[in-house]
Amino acid sequence: QVQLVESGGVLVQAGGSLRLSCAASGRTFSNYAMGWFRQPPGKEREFVAAINWSGSNTNYANSVKGRFTISRDNAKNTLSLQMNSLKPEDTAVYYCAQSARNAARIGPNPYWGQGTQVTVSS
Repeated sequence: QVQLVESGGVLVQAGGSLRLSCAASGRTFSNYAMGWFRQPPGKEREFVAAINWSGSNTNYANSVKGRFTISRDNAKNTLSLQMNSLKPEDTAVYYCAQSARNAARIGPNPYWGQGTQVTVSS
């Protein structure tokens, strides 16, 4: 079955940088779009960034555009999120997601990882 395992979440100071990784297994990684979502404390889960199967197309939430970069390595079955200029409002549990059936977009009912905590102190 599909397994997504995030890593890299830590406590970091505002203005700092962090790189999250997601290791995927269970089916052919390069066939599916991938994405990152986050859930801030007391709020609902929200979209952060997504990438298509080849990495040629990405999109971002306005709140992270210009600061975060999503990328994938299909040879290593890994998804990454480089986060720069971090702000306290970036504090959240970050989730890796894999499209259930689509190569171009995440779509409904993706597969989820267990999440990794990112805390940005002011």
